[in-house]
Amino acid sequence: VESQLHADVDEFARRGLRALAVAEETVPSGEAEGEGTGFRLIGLLPIFDPPRHDTKETIDRAIDLGVHVKMITGDQLAIAKETGSQLGMGTSMYQASILNKPEELTGIANSVDELVLRADGFAGVYPEHKYEIVERLQNLGHMVAMTGDGVNDAPALAKANVGVAVADASDAARSAADIVLTEAGLSTIIEAFMHSRVIFQRMRNYSIYTCSVTIRIVTTFSILVFAFKFDFPPFMVLILAIINDGTMMTISTDRVSPSRHPNAWNLKEIFSYAIVYGCYLTLSTLIFFVVVDKSNFFQRHGCKAFTDHNDFSFHSVIYLQVSILSQALIFVTRAQGFFFMERPSVFLMCAFVVAQLVATMITVYANWGFTEIYGAGWHWAGAVWIWDIVWFVPLDFIKFGMAAIIERFAAHSGPPTPGAEIPHEQVELARQRTRMSMEAAQSVNRISTIPSRGASYYAPNMQDNVSRRRNFGARVKHMITKTGKSLGMDNNELRRLQSTQAQAASRVLSKN
Repeated sequence: VESQLHADVDEFARRGLRALAVAEETVPSGEAEGEGTGFRLIGLLPIFDPPRHDTKETIDRAIDLGVHVKMITGDQLAIAKETGSQLGMGTSMYQASILNKPEELTGIANSVDELVLRADGFAGVYPEHKYEIVERLQNLGHMVAMTGDGVNDAPALAKANVGVAVADASDAARSAADIVLTEAGLSTIIEAFMHSRVIFQRMRNYSIYTCSVTIRIVTTFSILVFAFKFDFPPFMVLILAIINDGTMMTISTDRVSPSRHPNAWNLKEIFSYAIVYGCYLTLSTLIFFVVVDKSNFFQRHGCKAFTDHNDFSFHSVIYLQVSILSQALIFVTRAQGFFFMERPSVFLMCAFVVAQLVATMITVYANWGFTEIYGAGWHWAGAVWIWDIVWFVPLDFIKFGMAAIIERFAAHSGPPTPGAEIPHEQVELARQRTRMSMEAAQSVNRISTIPSRGASYYAPNMQDNVSRRRNFGARVKHMITKTGKSLGMDNNELRRLQSTQAQAASRVLSKN
């Protein structure tokens, strides 16, 4: 009967079903506290706990967005594999006990860190396993988000970079999490991904644009002043700054496309783009200045000649050339492809059009003697627009070239990709980080696994003693979340966290 019981439970597990054993006992005396004759197994009740109808779609969308999804569950391994197969998450799952048995990794992975990175999930986990998995992924350089609802999820939720407590989560999980969902299901998380990436793209676009323009203006006028004795009016620099700032403000409402891969702040990348763009725009102004000053190319096409390079009309022409190309750069930095493939917001377009109309009117009609600006006429305004359009076209190709170089560099310096082998140096670094984290915290007793007889898929620690988990429980009780809040578990919740068997849990509840 016992062998058949284990076989049936395993069969249910392989089909994704949990099993509830039903037994009866006879008490000859008829008294509630009387001595019984022993339980007799009547049968098994298979329990089907299917994923929500939208779970697979949510996971598919997360994978499409470059997020590697892992299942960490206390269920049996066979149930985890069957559920992972249904959800399209993969079936490379392992018992959590393997995390504490490096000798069993032969033929699976070169290290525990590589196993954690490669695996699609772990079954039979306890709270310290969840915490350790999150910690190891962080030590490998990854940003980790975790969902959970119970007290046993609280330590890992607090450890993760982003902890998400689902609807109807316990108070401990809510206090440990960064985000608390108020509706059932996980589809809201995908919306959070999309909105966060939109915000990131706007901030990134703003950073690259403002750094590029700053480099361009400082470098351009420094060279013109020191190399050519060009006396550009400071008041016009102020006008440039005011108009540019007005356009930059509209970036906060710009229509942008979220990236298909996770984002991360990379100051080297931002400043690399800014320096290249700034130098290119500086070059466009310097060549324009030299062509106008040292040749009669534009004069042959109907533009009036200047007396010298400090002619007040020449000042207005240089102002327009700098203004147009500087603000046009925003259409390149905001798009991931060609600038005309992604439509900007109405506010951004209106701000650009108004700013350049003002700049063009100043160049054509302004007669500001106090700031050494005279109108240069429509011929010069048209010549400047054509010049800037010609120089604007290559900016997209410069962007693609920079993206290819940065992507190649990031492939060698970024965190390892899930599924790929981890370089030995990165494994050693992760081990060192994990060791330091463990030494900084209180010692955690890891538990050896003793599987039940004949039950290859049973939770690995069925016969474990509750007392062996107290060190981790005491550590959790005093844990502080990222927001400075205590997990605040009372003694009853802590006992629930430490319990490892339904029978042990019932004994604790009955005593209370």
